Amino acid sequence: MDENLRIAYETHDGVQELVDCLTHSLESVSLDFDRWDERYVKGPGLYVAVVTGPSVANFADPMGRNRWPTDRCRDVCLDIQTFFETAREVAMNRDGALVISVDGVVQEQMVRFRDLTPGDLEGIDSAQTEYEDWMGSRHMSALDTSRRPNVISTLTLSEETGRVTVFERGSFETSTRTELGGEWNPRASD
Repeated sequence: MDENLRIAYETHDGVQELVDCLTHSLESVSLDFDRWDERYVKGPGLYVAVVTGPSVANFADPMGRNRWPTDRCRDVCLDIQTFFETAREVAMNRDGALVISVDGVVQEQMVRFRDLTPGDLEGIDSAQTEYEDWMGSRHMSALDTSRRPNVISTLTLSEETGRVTVFERGSFETSTRTELGGEWNPRASD
C-alpha cells in the first residue's frame, strides 16, 4: 500500500475530536456517580474502541444480548448530551466493549476483544507493554487492543474507582477520579 494514500486517522482532527468527546463523556459519567466511596457498590464501567475499517469480526466476539441502544444514540458527537446520558445507562447495566467507527457511528452489538496472538503481533511494535498494578482485565484488554493496526484508540472507565484511561498504540494516559475535570472537579482537593 502506498503510504502517501493512507489517511492518518491517528492525527486526523475529526478523529481527535471524537476521542476528546468520548473522554469528556466518560469523565462526566464518573463525576456524575456519587457512590464511589460506598462499600460493596459497583460504579459505572465502560470500555470503548475507536476503529477504522468495516468490521472487528477478525478480533472480537459478540457479548450476547449486550447492545448499545442505537435507536436513541447512533452518533457520538452529533448530540453529546444524548451520548452522555446513554453511556451513563449502558455503563451501569451492560458489559462488553462499545465499538465506534472513526466517523463517530456507534455499533449496536457490544463485543469482547480477543487476546493478541503471535500472528497478530506481525507488523505491531513487539515491545511488551507493562501492565500497571491498578489494571483489571478491562484495562489490560484495552491496552492490548489499542496495539491493533485498525484500532485508533481505546478508552476505559473503571467501575471500581472511576478512573478514566485513554490507550493508543500500547501506551496510555490515565486520570484518577480526583484528577478528572481539573480545577472544575469539586473532589480535586479530596
